[in-house]
Amino acid sequence: MIADCRFFRLSLVTSAPTGTECATAFQALILFCASRPKRYAGFMLWAFTKYHGLGNDYIIIDPKNLPSPLTTAQIKTICHRNYGIGSDGILLGPLPSKKAKFALRIFNPDGSEAEKSGNGLRIFSRYLYDKKLVRSEEFAVETVGGLVKATVMERGKIVRVEMGKVSFWSDEIPVAGPRREVINEPIHLRGERFNFCAATVGNPHCVLPMSKISPEIAKQMGPLLESHLRFPNRTNVQFMRVVDRNNIQIEIWERGAGYTLASGSSSSAAAAVAHRLGLCDREISVHMPGGVIEIEIGDDYAIRMTGAVAKVADGVISKEMFSTSTAV
Repeated sequence: MIADCRFFRLSLVTSAPTGTECATAFQALILFCASRPKRYAGFMLWAFTKYHGLGNDYIIIDPKNLPSPLTTAQIKTICHRNYGIGSDGILLGPLPSKKAKFALRIFNPDGSEAEKSGNGLRIFSRYLYDKKLVRSEEFAVETVGGLVKATVMERGKIVRVEMGKVSFWSDEIPVAGPRREVINEPIHLRGERFNFCAATVGNPHCVLPMSKISPEIAKQMGPLLESHLRFPNRTNVQFMRVVDRNNIQIEIWERGAGYTLASGSSSSAAAAVAHRLGLCDREISVHMPGGVIEIEIGDDYAIRMTGAVAKVADGVISKEMFSTSTAV
């Protein structure tokens, strides 16, 4: 155990390390200093860990490593794929909670806060497992969008999350207009009519059943739907093609993030809509450009989501990132 950075620097000189040992030791020094930002703020800012769930990547920052709260500008820079580390969002946690063992805050690349993220929750659960804060038993996490229960399996490579119950009621999603279940309602985009369903699993979703879908359609129509006046809080968007009774395919436009390779909450909402429309059974494989998530639909549309998680890297963020990047 290293007691002090000054002692560690001295040990590097007196022990005449090899090149490999020096590189390893220097990495340890950086991580050590980054984990104590108040004391070593002049050297480094803070540490981070990055994971992805089927190509949907998140950066995890432990709030105890922050010298001050994250600003919107910092979130935008960190998530930027040219000026920062690059990610589909930031997971800030673990945080204290009165309702669960851990709490989590989720930030989109545009700096806005998300109520819930299925992939983000799987990734955060894997992080807790890697930090030995949880084991293989089920545990709870509090989000702005409600409590969820998670179970880490296969040494962290697979995570199951009880996402909560899907609702189609307009005032809960929300969708503008009188209280109703939003099923197969018409919407016009660029002079063309489409039918959509809306749902919430703790965050809002707009699902468009279509016979053909593509990344191009998602990128063209996603921004229009995300900020449509029907959705007061903006919305996530899924373009869904039903393959058979147990398989659907979706393309995703995420609120605050844009085109996305995979999404756990989008998979949950799309599967729930497919079942509600009578097109699929209760066990559904959701196919996305990044991979497949398994969804089980229980009583009252309670959703169990299972999918893969992979670790990408541990690292530290330099203050210089924020001083040299242009406004994003």
